[in-house]
Amino acid sequence: MTPDLVFKSPYFLEFLRLSDTFSEKDLENSILRDLERFILELGTDFSFVARQKRITVDAEDYYIDLLFYHRKLRRLVVIDLKLGKFKAADKGQMELYLRWLDNYDRQPGEEAPIGLVLCAGSSVGHVELLELEASSIRVAEYLTELPPREVLEQKLKAAVAIARERLGDGRGRVCGGVCGEGVVREVPELRLWGFV
Repeated sequence: MTPDLVFKSPYFLEFLRLSDTFSEKDLENSILRDLERFILELGTDFSFVARQKRITVDAEDYYIDLLFYHRKLRRLVVIDLKLGKFKAADKGQMELYLRWLDNYDRQPGEEAPIGLVLCAGSSVGHVELLELEASSIRVAEYLTELPPREVLEQKLKAAVAIARERLGDGRGRVCGGVCGEGVVREVPELRLWGFV
């Protein structure tokens, strides 16, 4: 299991029932109020560890918004909540959190911690330039309202195309590690749903 298989974007947080204007504190409070639904949206194997975990570096206090543990990854997962788009400074903040946890909180047998910066908007250019895909930091977008059906369909088609490109031969067939080495099988659902 890898972090790329665990994290997704966007996360649909419409169940938090947030108004048009809200603060990071409002977002955090809403998540904790509906913690079970939030964990279900994150995916399986997440366990809640802490809220506003205080860490101290050079006599200066910092607070990790949300801290989880992922059982299959065997590592801590830091979630940093942002109201706006991802910014380059968010990487430095997350790196500080991850290094501190790695040095002072990681238990024997655990992998190094990873971080998820959960933002209201995506910043693909920043993520690519900062090479976050190669680091232990992931960036994901959250939506507090479900988009129209047409937008969801477009995003699903784009996700299927990316998955087909990564895993398959581009014709609705999945091969390699999914079916076993060198084995190719048809995925009729892709054709049925209009993705091929």
